[in-house]
Amino acid sequence: MSYEERTPIEATVAELKPKMKNVTISFKIMEIGDAREIVSRRDESTHSVADMVVGDSTGIIRMPLWDDAIEMVEDGKTYVLTNGYTTLFKGNLQLSVGRYGKLAESEEEIDEVDLNVDLSAAEHEDPRYRRRDDRDRRGGGRRTEDRGYGNRGNRGYRSY
Repeated sequence: MSYEERTPIEATVAELKPKMKNVTISFKIMEIGDAREIVSRRDESTHSVADMVVGDSTGIIRMPLWDDAIEMVEDGKTYVLTNGYTTLFKGNLQLSVGRYGKLAESEEEIDEVDLNVDLSAAEHEDPRYRRRDDRDRRGGGRRTEDRGYGNRGNRGYRSY
């Protein structure tokens, strides 16, 4: 199924959840951070990224902007994101434009933004990265503390 065939999800900031795709949302830019240089792990190309805080009457969320898109937006203006998506970055929810998303200035201004509800502040469990305790319990094996290895991990040293 291509991106064009998916049914768009119209949402407010408070309705955003991890792994949402094809999101259409209006928001006001509350803050634009300084742009920094990032080197791509895929092809070692250099890109600029700036983190923004965007919001509506239901809450705020972090949103990274890449390269030319940074210069296209202004602090305090209202925009509409179509075909955006949500993701977790270091366990925190963020809204992304992505390769197929489109960001356009909105005809309707958002006057009030609820700064008390920060969706990026809450930590979410990322299923791609399980906590160390979960990995240690896999397969019914005993955890290192139960093996008598003390603080040295499972390198074969016993603490007497």
